[in-house]
Amino acid sequence: MFRQLSIAVAISAVLCPVHAVYAQNDQQSEKIERVEVTGSRIKGVDLEGTIPLTVLDQDAIKRSGANTIHELLKDLSVFKGGSGTFSTSESGGTSTSTPAGQSAASLRGMGPSATLTLINGRRVAPSSFAAGTENFVDVNSIPLAAIERIDILATGASAIYGADAVAGVINYILKDDFQGAEVNTSYTNSFDSHDEGKKQLNLVYGTNIGESNLTVFADIYDRNAFKATDRSYTATPNLVNGYSYLPKLENSPNIYYYSSRDGNELPAPNCKTELVTTEYGEQICAYYANQDDYLETPFESLSTGFMFNSTLGDLDWHTDFFYSQTKSKAYSSPASINQINDDDGPFIIEDALFIYDNADGSNDLMDQLYIDPFTTQAGREVYGFAFDARFNSPRTVEVETKNFRLVSSLAGYIGDWSWESGVTFSRSKSEQQAIDGIYNRYQFHAAITGELCSDGSLATYDGTQLNCAQGQLMPFYNPFLQGDSNNDAVLDLAKANPSRSGESTVYGWDLNFNGDLFTFNELPIYAAFGIEARREELKDIPSLDSQARPENGYLVDVFGFGSSLSEADRTQYAAFLELNVPLTEQLELQVAGRYDHYDDFGGTFNPKVGLSYRPSDSLIIRSSWSTSFRAPSLTQAGVKLRTTQSRFDCGANQAVADLYCMGDGTEVSVNSLELGNQALKAEESEALSIGFAWSPSINTNLTVDYWHFDHEQVIDTNMTAVLDRACL
Repeated sequence: MFRQLSIAVAISAVLCPVHAVYAQNDQQSEKIERVEVTGSRIKGVDLEGTIPLTVLDQDAIKRSGANTIHELLKDLSVFKGGSGTFSTSESGGTSTSTPAGQSAASLRGMGPSATLTLINGRRVAPSSFAAGTENFVDVNSIPLAAIERIDILATGASAIYGADAVAGVINYILKDDFQGAEVNTSYTNSFDSHDEGKKQLNLVYGTNIGESNLTVFADIYDRNAFKATDRSYTATPNLVNGYSYLPKLENSPNIYYYSSRDGNELPAPNCKTELVTTEYGEQICAYYANQDDYLETPFESLSTGFMFNSTLGDLDWHTDFFYSQTKSKAYSSPASINQINDDDGPFIIEDALFIYDNADGSNDLMDQLYIDPFTTQAGREVYGFAFDARFNSPRTVEVETKNFRLVSSLAGYIGDWSWESGVTFSRSKSEQQAIDGIYNRYQFHAAITGELCSDGSLATYDGTQLNCAQGQLMPFYNPFLQGDSNNDAVLDLAKANPSRSGESTVYGWDLNFNGDLFTFNELPIYAAFGIEARREELKDIPSLDSQARPENGYLVDVFGFGSSLSEADRTQYAAFLELNVPLTEQLELQVAGRYDHYDDFGGTFNPKVGLSYRPSDSLIIRSSWSTSFRAPSLTQAGVKLRTTQSRFDCGANQAVADLYCMGDGTEVSVNSLELGNQALKAEESEALSIGFAWSPSINTNLTVDYWHFDHEQVIDTNMTAVLDRACL
């Protein structure tokens, strides 16, 4: 598969200065700390303007007024366009494509898995709940209080950092050697009557302990929910035809067109909302999703941790640790009610229409219907008709995520060369629990045919009567009977609370060296090289009632709750080399190369070449070419079975159109099952960028960049090709 992203010219006036080099002078020492800048492993080289790097410093972060990382990043131009960036408020409660309670950042619109997320230059464990099949780092897990600055490199960088840096890198730099105390608090709310308050408290405290420094931080954030109906511009649907044929049970079901004598959908006589005229001229009881939409969902987070720096003889020891916990609740529209096999139009026994009987015993609605025989779960043949409806309550899930990260490193010198080695342990654990709006398909169908027992079990049929092993047989649930507590109690027996448990872990070790190789044209050539090793593990295990299993015909036990069963791991090794060669005092060459080897799909080499020309102190002209790659996510390789929806295009393949679309060239969406593919190869990308940076004054920076990506072998589900093969 080949995808070419649109060529774009981005012109942006950056309000906060872009700093690319940082130096700290310790008055008690003659050494100057040479700091590494995102986009290069070489420390201490003046790279300001040579790469398209945007830096959000402390002033920019405070001026933004953002409470979370997502709020801080979402309006930056490099995150616009395409798809991928999402937040809690945009998540469906039961969707496997946008995990509830989590947020992702996507550079250049190329998807969150194509953006590499680092903290202090090292990787972070991705969320165990994938976005579709793409693993991503949940930026909600990164504590805002601990961040000194954020470096955003919006170009391919696999030659420097390895996998996933296809669209670029976001590097969160933690506060270091902080002294004193800082407390920040904020409260935000609307003047409207509903409470949509946001509350935040964060603190940072740092002190010297001998020749060491300890910095501790804590961050607390709480956000209330508010619905689309709380805003005048979203309280009513914008589109006349933005409705569903499936009304809530509380508004009364429609009669499915299959059971109507005139072949049109029919409303029940007691629909509680105004009837809608469809494109077929039908009058139906409709549903508008905006009545259950949330513009913000409830969210709270707590994070704490520390950064510790110490000198051990000639060695510098650095350790950073943080722990974060987030809790959220997310909502999706009420689940559709389908047949047991998931087809439209579930059948109900004809007795359900008794509430519409006239005084003389006649029933006007019954005269408009076909009353057909159907077989119940227990094996009885009864008479009834089909209806259309959805449950009353939005599908609601609660998600709790705990993140733990520990990095410890040692640094020193061998002659004039500096070295650093560190270990990383990062883990993300999530628990998801459905708390409302989810119903067991078998119990519900037993309820509407009078085959549900009081303990929730299904009755058996001996050819003469229904029997319950325990409890007593309940009366049938009538979806047309509203406001009856006994009837509602039968429906409550079919409620379910499926869950999902996930864990993602990264173990890492790295060693790198920095120094001067030799001089060229009386100018030093700088070099960095090193090796890395990493182990990644992931598992995502839903409860049995939300798994598609062969023993139940691959149907999920509950309505409207998809799940992804995944378990995979991999080991990776890498070596890299980077050179900074000053060809003249104004012209510099940057060359880098990195080889990565994975135990599942093999090896890949990615080079980079960059040139920068500085005709004056205020102007720099830059260009670069590089290749990058994205390793198949552990979810894509390790999915055991995933329930989802897939689209196929009959307009792109005549054989598929003839067999599945009656010759029409349409796009069709179908429920489907997906399996992981352990034979997947890495996605590949080639990036080209040309531009300049001009700083006419200390507070003004103008950057103009042309960028172009060729993204090839993109991993996706190609249902059209699957059906084409099935034709043969």
